[in-house]
Amino acid sequence: MTSAEIITIGTEILLGEIVDTNTRHLALTLRGLGVDLYRTITIGDNVERIAESIRNSMERADIVITTGGLGPTVDDPTREAVAKALGVETEFREDLWEQVVETISRYGRKPSENQKRQAYVPQGAIGVRNPVGTAPCFIVERSPLPLGEGLGVRAVISLPGVPNEMEHVLHESIIPYLQKRFNLDEILKVRVLHCAGLGEGMIDEKIADLETLSNPTVGLAAHTGVVDIRIAAKAKNESAADAMIAEVEAQVRKRLGGIVFGADEDRLEEVALDAVARRGWSLTAIESGLDGLLARKIPHTASIPDLKPDSLTQALRAARAESKADVALGVSVYMEERAAEMAMITPKGEKSHRITYGGPPKSLPRWSVNLALNWLRTTIEDMQ
Repeated sequence: MTSAEIITIGTEILLGEIVDTNTRHLALTLRGLGVDLYRTITIGDNVERIAESIRNSMERADIVITTGGLGPTVDDPTREAVAKALGVETEFREDLWEQVVETISRYGRKPSENQKRQAYVPQGAIGVRNPVGTAPCFIVERSPLPLGEGLGVRAVISLPGVPNEMEHVLHESIIPYLQKRFNLDEILKVRVLHCAGLGEGMIDEKIADLETLSNPTVGLAAHTGVVDIRIAAKAKNESAADAMIAEVEAQVRKRLGGIVFGADEDRLEEVALDAVARRGWSLTAIESGLDGLLARKIPHTASIPDLKPDSLTQALRAARAESKADVALGVSVYMEERAAEMAMITPKGEKSHRITYGGPPKSLPRWSVNLALNWLRTTIEDMQ
C-alpha cells in the first residue's frame, strides 16, 4: 500500500501565529486516494532540520509532501533543504522564472531580483506550475534501492504554504501525478458514528473485537460527552467500500442500540430537536452558568445568572408556563463544586438530577450541555 508523510514548514506555525490548515486538507485528500498517511510534522525555517526530516520520512514513506517555505526571501528554506536531503545542488530554471514573471506581470509589476530565488529547484526536479501564485512547485523522484530492483520510486513533493495556492496545485497537478505514478487504484471511505450515554471505555468493551479488524478498521475518539466510532474501508471502488462499512456499522448499532445517535454530519442538538419536533411539541429551555452555550444549541433559551442550587425545577416551571411550551429543559452549572443540575418537564411529568464532573473544569459546561441534550433525546424517543 502506498504510504505518505507530510512536513509543514514555517516558524510562524510553531509560534502559534497562524493555524496549519494544509495538513488536514492533504490528509483528507490522501485518504480519498487510498494512501496511508504515516506521520505529519511541523518544522521551523531551518535548512538542516528540514533536510533531516525529509531524509527520515523518505526512509519510511513512498510520498513526502512539504508545504511552505517556497517564497522569495532568505527565510524560505524548502528548496535548499530538499536539495540537501537528496545530496544535490539547486539549479536555475528559465521556464520557472518565466512563470514567475508572467504571474507578477498580471498585477502590473516587474519582479524584484530576490524573486529569482523562486525559479531555483533541486537538480533533476520536475517543475510544477503554480497558476495562482508566484512560487513554482516541484517534485523530486528517487529510487529507494538501486534501479532495476523493481521497487518503484519515492517522491518528494514541495507545495506552497498559502492554503488556496496549495489546494489549487494539489488538485490540478499533484493528484493526477500521484494516480499515474503510483498506480493508485483504491479508494478509502470513512464513516463516523456518534455516540452519547456511554463512556469511551464502556463502548470499547462492547466493540473491542471490531477494533482489531484490518479492513475495515475501527477506532474510537472521545470528545466532551460524545464518543465517535470511525469505520474506514479500503476497496477498489466506492460501492465495495460502502458494503464493507455497512456490515461493520450494522454490528456496532446492534451492540450499542440507542447509544448511537447519528453519523457523519449529524449533531447531537439537531437529533434532540428533531425528536421533539417529530412529536409535534414545542420546546423552551433555561441555562445558568453556561455563558450562552445551551442557547446556541436550543432556540428560545433564557439565561438566568447565579441560579441557586435546587431552584432549577421551580425556574423551569415558570419558564414553561410563560412560553406555553410542551417541553422544558434546564441546565445549571456550579463551577466551584464541579457539578451541574439538570431538570426536564414534559407532558408526562417532571424529573431532575445532579451530576458531578471529574475532568478539566473548563470542559464542565460543554460536558453538561451534551449530557442534557442526550437526556432530552433519549427521554423523548423512549416515550410511547
